[in-house]
Amino acid sequence: MARAPLLQLSGISLTFGGNPVFDNLDLVVHPGDRVALVGRNGSGKSTLMKVMAGLVEPDQGIRVVPPGITVGYMEQDPDLSGFETLGDFAASALPEGESYKVDVVAEGLKFRPETPVATASGGERRRAALAKLLAEAPELMLLDEPTNHLDIQAIEWLETELRDTRTAFVLISHDRAFLRALTRATLWIDRGEVRRRESGFEGFEEWRETVWAEADEARHNLERKIKAEAKWAVEGISARRKRNMGRVRALYALRDERASMIRRQGTAAMEFESGTTSGKRVIEAKGITKVFGDRVILRGLDIRVLRGDRVAFVGPNGVGKTTLLKMLVGELAPDTGTVTLGTNLDIAVFDQTRAQLDPEASLWDNLTGDPTMRVSGNSDQVMVRGVPKHAVAYLKDFLFDERQARAPVKSLSGGEKARLLLAKLMAKPSNLLILDEPTNDLDVETLDLLQDILGDYDGTVLLVSHDRDFIDRVATSTVALEGQGRATVYPGGWSDYAAQRPTTDVTRAEDRAIERLAAPSDKGAKAPAKAELAPAKSRPGLTFTERKRLDDLPGTIARLEAEIAKLTEFLSAPDLFTKDPAKFKKATEAIAERQSALATAEEEWLLLAERE
Repeated sequence: MARAPLLQLSGISLTFGGNPVFDNLDLVVHPGDRVALVGRNGSGKSTLMKVMAGLVEPDQGIRVVPPGITVGYMEQDPDLSGFETLGDFAASALPEGESYKVDVVAEGLKFRPETPVATASGGERRRAALAKLLAEAPELMLLDEPTNHLDIQAIEWLETELRDTRTAFVLISHDRAFLRALTRATLWIDRGEVRRRESGFEGFEEWRETVWAEADEARHNLERKIKAEAKWAVEGISARRKRNMGRVRALYALRDERASMIRRQGTAAMEFESGTTSGKRVIEAKGITKVFGDRVILRGLDIRVLRGDRVAFVGPNGVGKTTLLKMLVGELAPDTGTVTLGTNLDIAVFDQTRAQLDPEASLWDNLTGDPTMRVSGNSDQVMVRGVPKHAVAYLKDFLFDERQARAPVKSLSGGEKARLLLAKLMAKPSNLLILDEPTNDLDVETLDLLQDILGDYDGTVLLVSHDRDFIDRVATSTVALEGQGRATVYPGGWSDYAAQRPTTDVTRAEDRAIERLAAPSDKGAKAPAKAELAPAKSRPGLTFTERKRLDDLPGTIARLEAEIAKLTEFLSAPDLFTKDPAKFKKATEAIAERQSALATAEEEWLLLAERE
């Protein structure tokens, strides 16, 4: 029996001036769908998601959501006006008595519900919007860049939540590892056309290149046909002295077809140029320590960075990654220990706050007003790696059109702001790049290009990022800041670090599960030992899917235990039943559901462990 769709768009057309964003778009989302929505920055991904959410009205077409189906949308810039705390906002649409769901989600996303809205950062506001959506658990979730401003631990928690949910979702993200792990279908927006592929993000880039190659071939064949018809129109008329009006009209139609083809946007002309060669030793830190009040940021770190190294810094939000970067480049002095910088360093900094951009000034003024880029006596040009270039021409190299040149920076999307900051950095020679969260908001193609550029860069790179795939592709070593002043240097990228690290959030969850399962059961069953639960590289008794499930189950068990503990605490109020029997009933049903799920997960774990 065919499944009734959760959402259907029919004949959707939308134009914001110039070429249409969408034209006669049809789209269906079914129960259980897990869809990646991909496309370049500015291609219309967020706009399409807002149409799906019913927040943007199309010029033509209809949006249909069956009665009883709820569609939830995670906004990138949520409106929190009227709410005192982030928790108030996140729980605002929940039935009375279910605010505990926000507390459960907040723990995984690492935000404090009691945080006042007035003092909340942009990242905290976005995490509150994500928590609101997850706690509400609609039939269809629309997630617009949910991993932005999440650290890797929170991303992994969210990945587990979405993998285990039965809710359908459509997902916009630049995080390739996240997309590969979660999606089963792909929607690709390209030049106003939306294509669907019934396969997840894995293999998308190969599919994209095939589509583009076919489009280029079709355009080439059309050009040849137009040239042949145009030649006939000139020579044939003279030979027969009579115009074949049918063929002339066909020629006009071919020209119209060519004019209607929207050419594929090129790639940004990005390039880092190394300045003078630095000394072989770029940075050497010995025994550096940093403490703010009673909070230890770093304790006794030794690290040496040599010319050409690509060093990634990873760890939870707020652990001190940016502080460590500032110490390593001499911007902030350590409390103890020494930092020695090498010779002939030309440092370029990409800061995560985009503080080098004036949001009120235009793109033009942000370039020409920079003293390091200014060309004496000519306000129209900027100095690009020692050569004067017109400001608009340089902006076009980074995929900005002439109309955007005079627009304020605050009108740009997050990805466009990142591209503009890269344009400023790439105008200057450097031999030491400090990249603090450069991957936020960049589309997949720009990330690929940035990765290739860093691979060809002759200088040294210090990188902070939560994009596991990007770290794997770029880093030669990884510094893990794990809290309480601990910092350890590992060779390789994120995957290498994950394989070498002694303790992670997942293994701590496994330890908790082991302690619980190790206790004798009522039936006297023997619990497995810790060594039996630890993930192994090779488990010949299980399939790949079963091995993965065995590795994931301890984390799922720990999560269910945390939710049951929250519910138990809520139900422990002595007058809850008499004051609000409806809340008592809902909480009781919820705890019974989780206890059943916990029992199922424990049984599944034991069966898989025994088979192994």
